[in-house]
Amino acid sequence: MKHRFQTQLIGFSTLAILALSGNLMAEDSMSDINITSKKLADNTYMFMGAGGNIGVSAGSDGILIIDDQFAPLVGKISASLNEIQAGVPKYIVNTHYHGDHTGGNAHFGATGTILAHHNVLKRLSENSKTPASALPVITYAENISIHFNQDTLEVIHLGPGHTDGDSVVIWQKANIVHMGDLYFKDRFPYIDLNGGGSVMGYRDNVSAILDKLDNNTQVIPGHGELATRNELLKFKHMLDDCINWMRGEIEMGHDLAKIKQQGVPQEYQDWGWQFISAEKWIDTLYQDLQSKNIL
Repeated sequence: MKHRFQTQLIGFSTLAILALSGNLMAEDSMSDINITSKKLADNTYMFMGAGGNIGVSAGSDGILIIDDQFAPLVGKISASLNEIQAGVPKYIVNTHYHGDHTGGNAHFGATGTILAHHNVLKRLSENSKTPASALPVITYAENISIHFNQDTLEVIHLGPGHTDGDSVVIWQKANIVHMGDLYFKDRFPYIDLNGGGSVMGYRDNVSAILDKLDNNTQVIPGHGELATRNELLKFKHMLDDCINWMRGEIEMGHDLAKIKQQGVPQEYQDWGWQFISAEKWIDTLYQDLQSKNIL
Protein backbone atom coordinates (compact mmCIF):
# COMPACT_ATOMS: atom_id res chain seq x y z
CA MET A 1 0.00 0.00 0.00
CA LYS A 2 2.86 2.36 0.77
CA HIS A 3 4.28 1.95 -2.75
CA ARG A 4 0.88 2.50 -4.38
CA PHE A 5 0.32 5.77 -2.51
CA GLN A 6 3.86 7.12 -2.85
CA THR A 7 3.38 9.24 -5.97
CA GLN A 8 0.15 10.79 -4.73
CA LEU A 9 1.55 11.55 -1.28
CA ILE A 10 4.35 13.48 -2.96
CA GLY A 11 1.69 15.77 -4.41
CA PHE A 12 0.46 17.04 -1.08
CA SER A 13 3.96 17.28 0.38
CA THR A 14 4.97 19.37 -2.61
CA LEU A 15 1.91 21.58 -2.19
CA ALA A 16 3.22 22.56 1.23
CA ILE A 17 6.69 23.19 -0.20
CA LEU A 18 5.27 25.41 -2.93
CA ALA A 19 3.35 27.45 -0.38
CA LEU A 20 6.39 28.00 1.81
CA SER A 21 9.28 28.35 -0.62
CA GLY A 22 10.54 30.21 -3.65
CA ASN A 23 10.33 29.11 -7.25
CA LEU A 24 13.80 27.57 -7.28
CA MET A 25 13.04 25.22 -4.40
CA ALA A 26 9.68 24.42 -5.97
CA GLU A 27 11.44 23.45 -9.19
CA ASP A 28 13.97 21.34 -7.28
CA SER A 29 11.20 19.55 -5.38
CA MET A 30 9.72 18.41 -8.70
CA SER A 31 12.97 17.39 -10.36
CA ASP A 32 12.53 13.68 -9.67
CA ILE A 33 8.79 13.53 -10.47
CA ASN A 34 7.86 11.51 -13.56
CA ILE A 35 4.58 11.75 -15.43
CA THR A 36 3.24 8.27 -16.16
CA SER A 37 0.61 7.68 -18.83
CA LYS A 38 -2.04 4.94 -18.92
CA LYS A 39 -4.18 4.46 -22.04
CA LEU A 40 -7.82 3.84 -21.13
CA ALA A 41 -9.50 3.97 -24.57
CA ASP A 42 -8.64 4.94 -28.17
CA ASN A 43 -8.56 8.68 -27.40
CA THR A 44 -8.40 8.71 -23.60
CA TYR A 45 -5.54 8.58 -21.12
CA MET A 46 -4.80 9.04 -17.43
CA PHE A 47 -1.63 10.83 -16.31
CA MET A 48 -0.17 10.46 -12.82
CA GLY A 49 2.63 12.58 -11.40
CA ALA A 50 2.40 14.84 -8.35
CA GLY A 51 -0.94 16.28 -7.33
CA GLY A 52 -4.27 15.40 -8.88
CA ASN A 53 -4.55 12.84 -11.66
CA ILE A 54 -4.93 14.27 -15.17
CA GLY A 55 -7.51 13.03 -17.67
CA VAL A 56 -6.58 13.39 -21.35
CA SER A 57 -8.64 13.30 -24.55
CA ALA A 58 -6.42 13.29 -27.67
CA GLY A 59 -7.65 12.80 -31.22
CA SER A 60 -8.67 14.45 -34.47
CA ASP A 61 -10.22 17.44 -32.67
CA GLY A 62 -7.05 18.09 -30.70
CA ILE A 63 -6.14 17.71 -27.04
CA LEU A 64 -8.24 18.31 -23.92
CA ILE A 65 -6.94 17.85 -20.39
CA ILE A 66 -8.74 17.60 -17.06
CA ASP A 67 -6.64 19.27 -14.34
CA ASP A 68 -2.96 20.15 -14.71
CA GLN A 69 -1.15 19.45 -11.40
CA PHE A 70 1.65 21.88 -10.36
CA ALA A 71 3.29 24.70 -12.33
CA PRO A 72 6.85 23.22 -12.20
CA LEU A 73 5.53 20.10 -13.97
CA VAL A 74 4.10 21.78 -17.09
CA GLY A 75 7.17 20.87 -19.16
CA LYS A 76 6.93 17.21 -18.20
CA ILE A 77 3.17 17.16 -18.74
CA SER A 78 3.62 18.76 -22.17
CA ALA A 79 6.29 16.22 -23.07
CA SER A 80 3.99 13.35 -22.07
CA LEU A 81 1.19 14.85 -24.15
CA ASN A 82 3.49 15.15 -27.15
CA GLU A 83 4.33 11.46 -26.88
CA ILE A 84 0.63 10.83 -27.53
CA GLN A 85 -0.07 13.59 -30.03
CA ALA A 86 1.65 16.77 -31.19
CA GLY A 87 0.10 20.08 -30.15
CA VAL A 88 -1.04 21.93 -27.06
CA PRO A 89 -4.35 21.46 -25.20
CA LYS A 90 -7.27 23.33 -26.74
CA TYR A 91 -9.31 22.94 -23.57
CA ILE A 92 -8.46 22.59 -19.88
CA VAL A 93 -11.18 21.51 -17.45
CA ASN A 94 -10.58 22.28 -13.77
CA THR A 95 -12.41 19.89 -11.41
CA HIS A 96 -11.97 22.46 -8.58
CA TYR A 97 -9.69 25.30 -7.53
CA HIS A 98 -6.95 23.62 -5.45
CA GLY A 99 -3.39 24.27 -6.56
CA ASP A 100 -2.45 20.62 -7.05
CA HIS A 101 -5.10 20.53 -9.82
CA THR A 102 -4.75 24.06 -11.26
CA GLY A 103 -1.04 24.83 -10.90
CA GLY A 104 -0.45 24.48 -14.64
CA ASN A 105 -3.34 26.79 -15.58
CA ALA A 106 -1.20 29.85 -16.30
CA HIS A 107 0.88 27.89 -18.82
CA PHE A 108 -1.83 25.88 -20.53
CA GLY A 109 -4.38 28.72 -20.34
CA ALA A 110 -2.07 30.96 -22.41
CA THR A 111 -2.87 28.87 -25.50
CA GLY A 112 -6.01 26.98 -24.48
CA THR A 113 -9.42 27.69 -22.99
CA ILE A 114 -10.04 26.87 -19.32
CA LEU A 115 -13.49 25.67 -18.25
CA ALA A 116 -14.70 25.33 -14.66
CA HIS A 117 -17.61 25.93 -12.32
CA HIS A 118 -18.40 29.56 -11.44
CA ASN A 119 -16.92 29.12 -7.95
CA VAL A 120 -13.54 28.02 -9.32
CA LEU A 121 -13.23 31.36 -11.10
CA LYS A 122 -14.38 33.14 -7.95
CA ARG A 123 -11.84 31.43 -5.69
CA LEU A 124 -8.89 31.65 -8.08
CA SER A 125 -9.68 35.34 -8.64
CA GLU A 126 -9.51 36.02 -4.91
CA ASN A 127 -5.73 35.60 -5.09
CA SER A 128 -4.36 38.79 -6.62
CA LYS A 129 -1.25 36.93 -7.73
CA THR A 130 -3.21 34.63 -10.05
CA PRO A 131 -2.35 35.61 -13.64
CA ALA A 132 -5.18 36.20 -16.10
CA SER A 133 -4.13 33.19 -18.19
CA ALA A 134 -4.76 30.92 -15.18
CA LEU A 135 -8.42 31.90 -14.84
CA PRO A 136 -11.35 29.98 -16.34
CA VAL A 137 -12.76 31.62 -19.47
CA ILE A 138 -15.93 29.51 -19.68
CA THR A 139 -17.85 28.86 -16.47
CA TYR A 140 -21.14 27.13 -15.71
CA ALA A 141 -23.63 26.74 -12.87
CA GLU A 142 -24.48 23.06 -13.18
CA ASN A 143 -23.57 21.00 -16.26
CA ILE A 144 -21.94 21.50 -19.62
CA SER A 145 -21.34 19.10 -22.53
CA ILE A 146 -18.13 19.03 -24.57
CA HIS A 147 -18.39 17.26 -27.94
CA PHE A 148 -14.79 16.32 -28.66
CA ASN A 149 -12.85 13.50 -30.32
CA GLN A 150 -15.92 11.47 -31.29
CA ASP A 151 -17.26 11.43 -27.75
CA THR A 152 -19.35 13.61 -25.46
CA LEU A 153 -17.84 14.65 -22.17
CA GLU A 154 -20.51 15.51 -19.60
CA VAL A 155 -19.10 17.94 -17.05
CA ILE A 156 -21.32 17.75 -13.97
CA HIS A 157 -21.55 19.96 -10.86
CA LEU A 158 -23.63 18.52 -8.01
CA GLY A 159 -23.27 21.16 -5.31
CA PRO A 160 -20.89 21.50 -2.34
CA GLY A 161 -18.80 18.40 -1.64
CA HIS A 162 -15.00 18.50 -1.70
CA THR A 163 -15.32 22.26 -2.31
CA ASP A 164 -18.18 24.45 -3.55
CA GLY A 165 -16.97 24.22 -7.16
CA ASP A 166 -16.45 20.52 -7.86
CA SER A 167 -16.94 19.02 -11.31
CA VAL A 168 -17.02 15.38 -12.39
CA VAL A 169 -16.40 14.49 -16.05
CA ILE A 170 -18.00 11.46 -17.73
CA TRP A 171 -17.04 10.22 -21.21
CA GLN A 172 -20.33 8.86 -22.58
CA LYS A 173 -18.95 6.49 -25.23
CA ALA A 174 -15.66 5.52 -23.62
CA ASN A 175 -17.44 4.87 -20.29
CA ILE A 176 -14.82 6.64 -18.19
CA VAL A 177 -15.31 9.07 -15.31
CA HIS A 178 -12.87 11.58 -13.81
CA MET A 179 -14.01 12.12 -10.22
CA GLY A 180 -11.72 14.99 -9.29
CA ASP A 181 -11.27 15.06 -5.52
CA LEU A 182 -14.66 13.52 -4.92
CA TYR A 183 -12.64 10.31 -4.81
CA PHE A 184 -9.44 9.51 -2.91
CA LYS A 185 -8.89 5.82 -3.59
CA ASP A 186 -8.75 3.68 -0.43
CA ARG A 187 -8.12 6.62 1.90
CA PHE A 188 -9.93 9.29 3.86
CA PRO A 189 -10.76 12.29 1.66
CA TYR A 190 -9.86 15.91 2.17
CA ILE A 191 -13.10 17.88 2.53
CA ASP A 192 -12.31 21.60 2.32
CA LEU A 193 -14.85 23.07 4.71
CA ASN A 194 -13.28 26.53 4.39
CA GLY A 195 -13.62 26.22 0.62
CA GLY A 196 -17.34 25.53 0.74
CA GLY A 197 -17.08 21.76 1.17
CA SER A 198 -19.66 19.60 2.95
CA VAL A 199 -19.39 16.14 4.50
CA MET A 200 -22.97 15.21 3.68
CA GLY A 201 -22.76 16.84 0.26
CA TYR A 202 -19.56 14.93 -0.49
CA ARG A 203 -21.20 11.60 0.32
CA ASP A 204 -24.38 12.46 -1.59
CA ASN A 205 -22.41 13.57 -4.65
CA VAL A 206 -20.44 10.32 -4.73
CA SER A 207 -23.73 8.44 -4.46
CA ALA A 208 -25.26 10.44 -7.33
CA ILE A 209 -22.30 9.68 -9.61
CA LEU A 210 -22.37 5.98 -8.72
CA ASP A 211 -25.93 5.87 -10.08
CA LYS A 212 -24.59 7.01 -13.46
CA LEU A 213 -21.92 4.30 -13.73
CA ASP A 214 -21.89 0.59 -14.52
CA ASN A 215 -19.52 -2.25 -13.70
CA ASN A 216 -17.47 -1.56 -16.84
CA THR A 217 -16.81 2.10 -16.05
CA GLN A 218 -13.17 3.05 -15.59
CA VAL A 219 -12.87 5.47 -12.67
CA ILE A 220 -10.10 8.08 -12.50
CA PRO A 221 -9.74 9.22 -8.87
CA GLY A 222 -8.47 12.63 -7.91
CA HIS A 223 -5.69 10.76 -6.11
CA GLY A 224 -4.77 7.11 -6.40
CA GLU A 225 -4.62 4.40 -9.04
CA LEU A 226 -7.26 3.77 -11.70
CA ALA A 227 -10.33 2.21 -10.09
CA THR A 228 -13.59 0.39 -10.77
CA ARG A 229 -17.15 1.22 -9.83
CA ASN A 230 -16.99 -1.39 -7.07
CA GLU A 231 -13.93 0.31 -5.59
CA LEU A 232 -15.73 3.66 -5.69
CA LEU A 233 -18.70 1.97 -4.00
CA LYS A 234 -16.35 0.73 -1.27
CA PHE A 235 -15.27 4.35 -0.75
CA LYS A 236 -18.91 5.44 -0.52
CA HIS A 237 -19.61 2.74 2.08
CA MET A 238 -16.72 4.12 4.14
CA LEU A 239 -18.30 7.58 3.98
CA ASP A 240 -21.67 6.17 5.06
CA ASP A 241 -20.18 4.23 7.95
CA CYS A 242 -18.06 7.11 9.21
CA ILE A 243 -20.93 9.59 9.00
CA ASN A 244 -23.27 7.24 10.88
CA TRP A 245 -20.58 6.53 13.47
CA MET A 246 -19.92 10.23 14.08
CA ARG A 247 -23.63 10.97 14.29
CA GLY A 248 -23.91 8.37 17.03
CA GLU A 249 -20.95 9.80 18.93
CA ILE A 250 -22.40 13.32 18.80
CA GLU A 251 -25.84 12.08 19.78
CA MET A 252 -24.34 10.39 22.85
CA GLY A 253 -22.83 13.73 23.85
CA HIS A 254 -19.20 12.71 23.36
CA ASP A 255 -16.84 15.63 22.87
CA LEU A 256 -14.10 15.77 20.25
CA ALA A 257 -11.34 14.74 22.66
CA LYS A 258 -13.20 11.60 23.70
CA ILE A 259 -13.97 10.68 20.09
CA LYS A 260 -10.32 11.11 19.10
CA GLN A 261 -9.24 8.95 22.02
CA GLN A 262 -11.58 6.22 20.81
CA GLY A 263 -10.44 6.52 17.19
CA VAL A 264 -12.18 5.70 13.93
CA PRO A 265 -14.06 2.39 13.50
CA GLN A 266 -11.73 -0.62 13.42
CA GLU A 267 -12.32 -1.44 9.75
CA TYR A 268 -11.10 2.00 8.66
CA GLN A 269 -8.03 2.40 10.84
CA ASP A 270 -5.73 1.87 7.85
CA TRP A 271 -7.43 4.52 5.71
CA GLY A 272 -5.46 7.38 7.26
CA TRP A 273 -2.51 8.77 5.32
CA GLN A 274 0.03 11.58 5.33
CA PHE A 275 -2.35 14.43 4.47
CA ILE A 276 -5.56 13.18 6.11
CA SER A 277 -4.78 11.16 9.21
CA ALA A 278 -7.54 9.41 11.16
CA GLU A 279 -7.40 12.29 13.65
CA LYS A 280 -7.85 14.91 10.93
CA TRP A 281 -10.72 12.91 9.43
CA ILE A 282 -12.40 12.88 12.86
CA ASP A 283 -11.90 16.65 13.08
CA THR A 284 -13.60 17.15 9.70
CA LEU A 285 -16.55 14.88 10.49
CA TYR A 286 -17.10 16.40 13.93
CA GLN A 287 -16.71 20.02 12.85
CA ASP A 288 -19.18 19.78 9.99
CA LEU A 289 -21.78 17.40 11.43
CA GLN A 290 -21.82 18.90 14.91
CA SER A 291 -22.02 22.49 13.69
CA LYS A 292 -24.99 21.69 11.47
CA ASN A 293 -26.70 19.48 14.06
CA ILE A 294 -27.01 16.72 11.46
CA LEU A 295 -28.22 13.80 13.54
